[in-house]
Amino acid sequence: MALTSSFSSIHSLSLVKLNRHSTIRRPNALPLVTCNSLLDDSTLLQAAKYTVDSYVENGMVIGLGSGRASGLAIQYLGRQLRSGLIKDIVGIPTNQQHCGADLLVVQVKLQRSESHWINMETALKCAHFILLYCTQLHCSVLVMIDLAFNDADVIEEETLAAVIGRQTMEGGESLIQEKTVLKSAGKLVLIVTGKQYQGAVDGSIPVLIRSINWLETAEEIDDLFLGDAEVWRRPSVGYAGPLGGDFPLVTKEGHNVLNVIFTSPIISLAEVADSLDQVDGVVEHGVISRIPCTAVIATEDGLQIVDNILKIDGSRV
Repeated sequence: MALTSSFSSIHSLSLVKLNRHSTIRRPNALPLVTCNSLLDDSTLLQAAKYTVDSYVENGMVIGLGSGRASGLAIQYLGRQLRSGLIKDIVGIPTNQQHCGADLLVVQVKLQRSESHWINMETALKCAHFILLYCTQLHCSVLVMIDLAFNDADVIEEETLAAVIGRQTMEGGESLIQEKTVLKSAGKLVLIVTGKQYQGAVDGSIPVLIRSINWLETAEEIDDLFLGDAEVWRRPSVGYAGPLGGDFPLVTKEGHNVLNVIFTSPIISLAEVADSLDQVDGVVEHGVISRIPCTAVIATEDGLQIVDNILKIDGSRV
């Protein structure tokens, strides 16, 4: 397969030809940032406080999410810890750079009753357990995550399947680490605004792919969603078009990021996730589906709390 011929011809009308002489246009739907900024801070703070007050209990191991709402929840949780209203919490950051020491002390108490800082260099999914590596002690610690909370870019109303990772990465985030923590939690809470709680999800889905032969993987994904989506490689600097320019984004694990930009509503996020999982070269993607979770939805009229029911056949969840 030619590296550019098939991929460029697929979207010769709606995208661009993938060569340096092409005229590049920005697609109509490229939402790389969440709409949290459109919501009043006090309402989002209310959602963050509700999440902590309703689901956090003494002695829990908690996956600490990233995003505006999760940051507010972490700050509130930190105040509760310092005041003594909540005790003995172990925090596992989904993205370490979003959980500084000024917000919440991330500790784990070992059998010797000593506290040590955790630097999560690796996280491996094992049922509802996660394996952490403690650099100070040069040993691994197996921890069960009781609860995780996180922002989502959008949530599908019927199933609570969600998309994360649309925001621009700055090099320190890890979608792999984030999804590992969220999927390993005994209970997952997603915090969104009313506009992010959608009956028909649209916009982009980030997909991590191996950097070697990346264009072949992009072509296969493009074929997979022919007519429904455009596929762009995410740049590390500025706006660069479908190929990602001279400086494509490379994650800390060494992968490229594709934005699969849907130009029509997505019928089922779970089915999109299943299709992406079958593509050789795909390492991870931003869809969370087929796991029980609770959505805390901040609206102008107050909070809406929705739980999904896991369907055994997995047909739509």
